Amino acid sequence: MRLDDFDPNINVEDQRGSGGGGFGGGGGGLLFGLLPLIGSKFGCGGIVVVLILMAVFGGGLGGLGGMLGGSGGQAPAVQSGERTAGSDVQSSCTLNANSRAACNAFSSAENAWEAIFARQGQQFQAPKLVFFGEQGGRSGCGAAQSAMGPFYCPTDQGVYIDTNFFDELATKFGAKGDFAQNYVIAHEFGHHVQNLLGTSSQVSQIQRSGSESEGNAASVRLELQADCYAGVWAAANRARLDPGDIEEGMTAAQAIGDDTLQRKGQGRVVPDSFTHGSAAQRMTWLKRGLDSGDPAQCDTFSGAV
Repeated sequence: MRLDDFDPNINVEDQRGSGGGGFGGGGGGLLFGLLPLIGSKFGCGGIVVVLILMAVFGGGLGGLGGMLGGSGGQAPAVQSGERTAGSDVQSSCTLNANSRAACNAFSSAENAWEAIFARQGQQFQAPKLVFFGEQGGRSGCGAAQSAMGPFYCPTDQGVYIDTNFFDELATKFGAKGDFAQNYVIAHEFGHHVQNLLGTSSQVSQIQRSGSESEGNAASVRLELQADCYAGVWAAANRARLDPGDIEEGMTAAQAIGDDTLQRKGQGRVVPDSFTHGSAAQRMTWLKRGLDSGDPAQCDTFSGAV
């Protein structure tokens, strides 16, 4: 996909090399790492236990200060080989190929959604793109850990990513190519759109007041809508697509379906524990957004998904 003209006016924050630590995490991410597998087997309680253990044995208690609005403590020293933060948008976005890919996709998504909001007479507020490294980082939702995968934090309207994940996407999940990477960023940007429209708040209310199964079902619909929104972004850039791009996106969507991850992680599939949707569902909604180019066609909350 030809995205080589990113707008340097995008809001970029670079935490690479600055350390992180603590307990917490963002909401509405792709969660490609260990957390979805743990959640599918042990439920939300298992995830909470893991995050607490990460706080105690990994990053210390510094992140608790961030959660409570206090000081996060001293950041750990930069480890050998750790990428250092860029001093400005240009240097952060050109630090390596993965950084460049993330910035290009983020800039493109921002331009596309700003135009869509303008056509609909709605006010658009741009999010920020935040890079963090192997030592973790901090978000308005708590600590940022590489094991979480890319995520969106509605509190500070940030899309958080350790760009090493792009390498893992290709090697561990078999989803290679630039469009697979773009899909990751576009999906997280979709969560920002949901935050602006109030959809995320509605789902959070369901999760607070409903049962675990009801909360999981609402989460699935939220994630599938973000997939559809990623397709809407791709449709707005159809002239930039290269042969094979759509197939790369579908491969990525298939690789991160809850059923695919559960089958690999535990050898069985538990649909009631899905939080992001099956491979077939994710592929279907990504394609619906791509085929229609219309956000109105991304209503995953009415009827079956």
